[in-house]
Amino acid sequence: MKEKKERFISLDEVITRTSLSKSTIYNYMRGGKFPKSIMIASNRVVWLESEVDSWIEEKLRRRVK
Repeated sequence: MKEKKERFISLDEVITRTSLSKSTIYNYMRGGKFPKSIMIASNRVVWLESEVDSWIEEKLRRRVK
């Protein structure tokens, strides 16, 4: 079985995938309700694609219940 490689995604991609605003994403992060970002350079912040996907999937599971 081939293991999936982790991938970084940008804030713009997180906004596109979640339909949340930048301020909402950061507010959710502060409250522990959204995956934490990773600073990979002094001016570059990213998220793990798998963590954002898991967050979206959890929201969908809650909706179905």
